[in-house]
Amino acid sequence: MTCQKAIGVANDMKEVFGENLQIDIYTIDSEPAQKYNFRSSTNVLFNEKFVPIGTATDSTAMKQYLSVKIQ
Repeated sequence: MTCQKAIGVANDMKEVFGENLQIDIYTIDSEPAQKYNFRSSTNVLFNEKFVPIGTATDSTAMKQYLSVKIQ
């Protein structure tokens, strides 16, 4: 459930930020994810840094988070 919520928020953010945001979604067993030591099934990264799950699953919090990061 958390994973689907994070994906939904990611898609919402793509609509908000458009071309300024590239989104890649991978499963934890995919090749791109192997370089990370993920300990849970839902992990969100922005510029190679973990985003708190509470932020990543809340559209308002994620919009605020990205507004500061994307210039």
